[in-house]
Amino acid sequence: QVQLVESGGGLVQAGGSLRLSCAASGRTFSRYFMGWFRQAPGKEREFVAGISWSGGRIYYADSVKGRFTISRENAESTVYLQMNSLKPEDTAVYYCTASRLVGVPTIRDVDYWGQGTQVTVSS
Repeated sequence: QVQLVESGGGLVQAGGSLRLSCAASGRTFSRYFMGWFRQAPGKEREFVAGISWSGGRIYYADSVKGRFTISRENAESTVYLQMNSLKPEDTAVYYCTASRLVGVPTIRDVDYWGQGTQVTVSS
């Protein structure tokens, strides 16, 4: 089992920044491909960003490329999502994920989910 706890969400104005953190506990954190998904009201949950255990493979959704940065610190069992130049359309609940699959995961590929943290971007 892997437990994931997100933090860092909140309310920010458009153009602002937020940094999400995800603390993992349980099984060996470094073995998992870590990622972030988000779900906006009335929309399907979608992949945002993902990072391999070594950090050598990083993937982003087209909608966040150039604005978001994912990173991980295996020694601290933590993954981060730095979000800059936020837009109102980034408003969603953001979920931390852990997957054994390396690569962009679908929802079905995710083995563990966090409880989610709300990000609201005002215009």
